[in-house]
Amino acid sequence: MTANNILVVDDEIGIRELLSEILKDEGYNVKVAENAVTARAMRREARPDLVLLDIWMPDTDGITLLKEWAMSGQLTMPVVMMSGHGTIESAIEATRIGAIDFLEKPISLPKLVATVGKALAGGRVLPKPGLSFAHLGRAKIMGELQQRIEQVGRLKLPVLLTGEPGCGFDLVGRTFHQKNTPWIASADNAWLAQNPFALLGDARDGVLFIDQVERLSKPEQKGLLQLIGKLEKFNVRLIAAASQPLSPLAESGEFDAQLLTQLAGVTLRIPSLREHPEDIPELANTILLQMIEANECSLKQFTVGALNALRNLDWPGNLPVLLNAIKTLALTSLSAEIAAEDVSRVSREFGLDHSAGHGPNTRIPFDLPLREARERFEYQYFLHHIRREEGNMSRVAEKVGLERTHLYRKLKQLGIRPSAKGEENVQ
Repeated sequence: MTANNILVVDDEIGIRELLSEILKDEGYNVKVAENAVTARAMRREARPDLVLLDIWMPDTDGITLLKEWAMSGQLTMPVVMMSGHGTIESAIEATRIGAIDFLEKPISLPKLVATVGKALAGGRVLPKPGLSFAHLGRAKIMGELQQRIEQVGRLKLPVLLTGEPGCGFDLVGRTFHQKNTPWIASADNAWLAQNPFALLGDARDGVLFIDQVERLSKPEQKGLLQLIGKLEKFNVRLIAAASQPLSPLAESGEFDAQLLTQLAGVTLRIPSLREHPEDIPELANTILLQMIEANECSLKQFTVGALNALRNLDWPGNLPVLLNAIKTLALTSLSAEIAAEDVSRVSREFGLDHSAGHGPNTRIPFDLPLREARERFEYQYFLHHIRREEGNMSRVAEKVGLERTHLYRKLKQLGIRPSAKGEENVQ
């Protein structure tokens, strides 16, 4: 029988050597890491059967490292936290993130052996988590969306999510879902016309998610309006998503105006990926790490140039296109390092030319109201010139034919804050 592999992470050499010696005597294979940097590298190379992780470390504390593994999909092994300054709060926080136990220093031999044996006997491998809303990014525009979600989170009113196709409706919708309650999302909405109350019982005390409401037929719209009237009785939260503006459809009679009134009381717009490009590198790394963890590809990593190249693409189609591009890069690059040249190759194959989103051919839905369409064009127009002039605002002002004062005022209105290095931020 193959011995279990244990990773001990502790900044104190005496603790590392002692635990390693004890565990080797018990028949385990043991590796040690003196800090989070080494632990990350070892975890990336192979998944241990168990990690003993110290909370207090000088570079990155154990709680932060545990969060990183959880966020990246690498928390697929049992983790036992260790601390000589343990508190109930630390233990609770670690358990909430995913640790299965907590050891206080000094650690007694019987306690160590028993805890390790119990953890390995439980031997759970957590399922691949996939993406969540938290993975979408930490840009200001995403932080503001998070704040709005928190503001309306406790309300039971229906929520209408709007945005471009692929922007992550289901990920945002799940932020309203409470653990251990139903999440009902039907792939086919025909039941709304046949029996609009069919899923209410299954969704009781949980969330009912309905995607692409703009595509509902008239009978389905009528059924949804009837369903809304019964939500409170079953304590169900309705989350609806639309990738096409509903107001023009209501004005033309294609969408029930009364239904729109009921849905749009709380409306949240989800930004497209091109509106927070600074989050693309971390998101790409997360997707790649999750593929590696699921044994879907060999051990690979992005170069800095590759991540910058990914950041500079517009990603029409948003998350599904990004996921497919990263998968293609992971499976077709000929080196362990995915380089900028690989990104250029795949971007051409996907029709994602670096300049495609920054010129006059930028895709703007023609069914938008004139004002919103104009704002979208102006947004892309100014981003194009800022990037082309590498953030030199004097040259940008000259190119677009505006005085700098007027230019900065316009950028502020559009939510673009150019940095000194030319890396624009979305406000």
